[in-house]
Amino acid sequence: MCGIIGAVVQEGQPVASVIYDGLTVLQHRGQDAAGIVTCEGDHLYQRKANGLVRDVFQQRHMDILIGHMGVGHVRYPTAGTSSCAEAQPFYTNSPHGISLAHNGNLTNADELREQLYNEDLRHVNTSSDSEVLMNVFAHELQKRGKLYIEGKLRLNVENVFHAVSKVHERCRGGYAIISMITGYGILGFRDPWGIRPLILGRRDAPGGGDEWVLASESVALITLGCEIVRDIEPGEAVFIASGGQFFAHQCSNKAKYSPCIFEHVYFARPDSIIDGISVHRARLKMGRKLAARIPAEHPDSNIDVIIPVPDSGRIAAMELAKDLESPFREGFVKNRYVGRTVLMPGQDIRKDSVRKKLNPIPYEFADKNVLLVDDSIVRGNTSAKIVQMARDAGASKVFFASAAPPVIHPNVYGIDMPAKSEYIAHDRSEEEVSKVIGADWLMYQTLEDLIDACQGGSCGVEEFDTSCFNGIYVTGDIDDDYLAKLEASRNDSAKKKQMKNDEILEIHNEP
Repeated sequence: MCGIIGAVVQEGQPVASVIYDGLTVLQHRGQDAAGIVTCEGDHLYQRKANGLVRDVFQQRHMDILIGHMGVGHVRYPTAGTSSCAEAQPFYTNSPHGISLAHNGNLTNADELREQLYNEDLRHVNTSSDSEVLMNVFAHELQKRGKLYIEGKLRLNVENVFHAVSKVHERCRGGYAIISMITGYGILGFRDPWGIRPLILGRRDAPGGGDEWVLASESVALITLGCEIVRDIEPGEAVFIASGGQFFAHQCSNKAKYSPCIFEHVYFARPDSIIDGISVHRARLKMGRKLAARIPAEHPDSNIDVIIPVPDSGRIAAMELAKDLESPFREGFVKNRYVGRTVLMPGQDIRKDSVRKKLNPIPYEFADKNVLLVDDSIVRGNTSAKIVQMARDAGASKVFFASAAPPVIHPNVYGIDMPAKSEYIAHDRSEEEVSKVIGADWLMYQTLEDLIDACQGGSCGVEEFDTSCFNGIYVTGDIDDDYLAKLEASRNDSAKKKQMKNDEILEIHNEP
């Protein structure tokens, strides 16, 4: 999961500050690396490195990022690697000079990498599927040939949209893309299922005319003072020329909304609206669905207080408490300087971070039957630690409710969930998971209730990718061999090895 943003502002105005502010708002989508590329005329200016946005970009870096259009990216590594060489945006010089930021994951990246080398005669320099996708797009655009008007090389927007349609034909998986074609403009497009989000905003330029921003979440556009125009549709591409002219085209004849439901469960900010669906409202409904089942399934619990696991469990817990007419209390103090544990690439790091991330308030737990509410349970490390914290703080009984169903299948479209064998719910019943995390009882959301909580909105979304819960992959190309390879690359021992290799690589690359 990553955050991407691109903007075209009025000529003569600096776009770098717009990209920076947008990336800061999207920081929750990736804390491993950040990058910005800007364009002034035919020249590009770049800064990218490992770290948070505020650490990667100092004033001296912002001063050299000149130009009125640009692309930005915040990364968390889908496959566990955190090498600075794979920080985005990526760049290829042919044709025209293309910079690209990608959120998602290609499921046929290995096959495409071979095609690029053997047939397209293009070299991919990293292990990133994002660089693969960039080269597929660049190759298809180059195949359309050069266009000269009055003796000058021009970019034909129809050729750009044709290249995107070929990307849809060749690339499989989930992807939202923002790309900059040097000197010409910004391109944004989504995969034909709309698995990964992308939204368009517009604001008035100081001197008149329009300024355009594309971003992963609406909250970035609102922060920048933009009017929300609309979500980019599945399979659609939009192109914003350097002068502000806007073009759009549907580039897939198989487009169908099937966005990733985990955006609403965990990843997106609650103040975002994705594909016309309010994340906040969806999480309220998740709490309501849980509340409707607790009296029938656990009638003798005598719940004294409902406490959320900060932060993404809070909204569901508030609505659950309201419907059950039980007190809602904040029982944990969160250290704001520890990142999201599900994004951390090693079991030891995650366990250590849980201890540093949350601290209980004993007053809220002492001699009470406590219901803890979290957005989901993946590995179970955090859940077990939190249940134990509640008991150590004096809770008489500890119950646990998950706003999402059991996670039992890998996500292949850009979320680095662990190897299947590392899921706590793998080959365990709800009662068995409850015992492992140390709760008196555990309740998972049903998949039907989760879908019902999220569907609707102004785009009329009715179906979602729910593969991590039911193993049904909307792209239809995932088989046992692919999942076996994914398992081998995502288990913690493989990630530790990759992290060590990355450290060695960084040492060798130091000046």
